Amino acid sequence: MEMPEATPTDDDGVQIDLISGARMEELAGMEKIRLILDGVREGNIVILEEGLSPDEESKLIEVTMTEISPDEFNGIEIETYPRSETADRSFLDRLMGRESTKKLTVIGPANQIQTLHKDENLISALVSRK
Repeated sequence: MEMPEATPTDDDGVQIDLISGARMEELAGMEKIRLILDGVREGNIVILEEGLSPDEESKLIEVTMTEISPDEFNGIEIETYPRSETADRSFLDRLMGRESTKKLTVIGPANQIQTLHKDENLISALVSRK
């Protein structure tokens, strides 16, 4: 299932792709990575409703490193904050030390997004034009 193409109406703006947890659940690991990286390579900011697993996040960083080129792609900036730990994790998950993937994740081109502040409730970022 392809994601519909967005048609930018203003060349001076920054496109933000908000991707639901339901959409990400439909995809395999590498499909998630491609969806994210393709959006970021186009200069978009990608926001994931439910984040990635630690393995998926590692794979995203690994694939990003192989695709960096001085003239085309500078890499990504990624910031995540977890939702309430007790609300998102079952007792068994907490007992076994499993990490919940229910967290908001903001990903953008490294040369366009700068994190100004991050705490457990807020990510504040400055997004510049290309």
